[in-house]
Amino acid sequence: MIRRLAILSVHTSPLAPMGGKKTGGMNVYIRELAQELGSRGIAVDIFVRRSSHDEPKIDYGIGENVRVIYLTAGTVKTLSPDDIYPHLPQFTARLIAFTTRHNIKYDVIYSNYWLSGWVGQKLKESWGTPFVQMFHTLGQMKQRILTHESIMPNQRIRTETEIVEWADRIIAATPAEHSQLMWLYRANRRKIGIVPPGVNTERFYPRSEARAKAELGIDDSKKMLLFVGRIEPLKAIDSIIHALNVIKTNTPDVLEQICFTVVGGDPHDSADREMQRLQSLTREYGLDNVVDFIGAKDQNLLPAYYAAATAVIMPSDYESFGMVSLEAMATGTPVIASNVGGLSYLVKDEQTGYLVPVRQADVIAERITRLVTDNTLARSMGDNAAELAKQYAWSNIADRLCAVFNDILGQKSARAV
Repeated sequence: MIRRLAILSVHTSPLAPMGGKKTGGMNVYIRELAQELGSRGIAVDIFVRRSSHDEPKIDYGIGENVRVIYLTAGTVKTLSPDDIYPHLPQFTARLIAFTTRHNIKYDVIYSNYWLSGWVGQKLKESWGTPFVQMFHTLGQMKQRILTHESIMPNQRIRTETEIVEWADRIIAATPAEHSQLMWLYRANRRKIGIVPPGVNTERFYPRSEARAKAELGIDDSKKMLLFVGRIEPLKAIDSIIHALNVIKTNTPDVLEQICFTVVGGDPHDSADREMQRLQSLTREYGLDNVVDFIGAKDQNLLPAYYAAATAVIMPSDYESFGMVSLEAMATGTPVIASNVGGLSYLVKDEQTGYLVPVRQADVIAERITRLVTDNTLARSMGDNAAELAKQYAWSNIADRLCAVFNDILGQKSARAV
């Protein structure tokens, strides 16, 4: 049975506020999983690269039996994953030094994202400890989708391909990701286990829309649409703004009922090109009084935002899973999402929300209009969403992951014998 687990999250801290440049579903995933495992008596250490001098050496804030350990590797500031890559050997050396100094041995290493997978393999070589990999996003998929951006660096795809060979087990969030791993990376089918992320049903649960609006200072006469996540072209937030312009042109009376809140990024960051582009588009369409960019928010505030919303919209070009959609559903809020990746798997079209074609603003506008103008439909979809989300409670997901970890330990013991 697993007693001590090392979680690798090299490029981002699970304690970072949501909606930052490199914070999103993976941060929530690691924090909530660690908290659940810690509550079961499993000692969990999460290793993160230090990106700020304000970060302590060790943070105990997640919960019982859980530590977030910050290690210096390169300049102490926020770096892109590609700029972190050259510092991975130093990060690995610092991690080994820490565990040697404190005489710590782990049963399993759980690495998250491709940078962590590189470190996971080096630790496996040094310690003989098996490692499990979850990619969260796949470079090969992003390269196929982001034709309007520069392609993924060769070092990422090369490293991901190597990790697929190195890892003792790979966790895929959905059947679609399972297929992508075999198709694009030639992964061994027997290595891959499908275990989706979970949701904290004690934090995200149905609550009064009116009370949530009052708590947040939102006009109760308005139907709020909500986006939560990173501000980047992949998220296709401009599709929502285009859809609002369609509504403004075709049914201006419907637009008068709507406000749209964007949680993520920093609306005052003049260096954020995507934020500046979205704000410029909003002004161009004359939607300044409809769209509100409020920046990144602490995870503890998100349940109120979800509950206050008539719909959460995720029009992404690609999502490996879509944690935001699951949190919204658990809160009893319908989701309008692109019919891609994990969103196709999670959102049930016309039952818990709507699946729409990528970057089809007119379709998004039509689905928004349905939910805004039909309270009975919105409530019914919200109820269905909350019921479906119960299957993803972290207690269930942790059971499935622990089964994977324990299976690996059993195989290791058998080999040793």
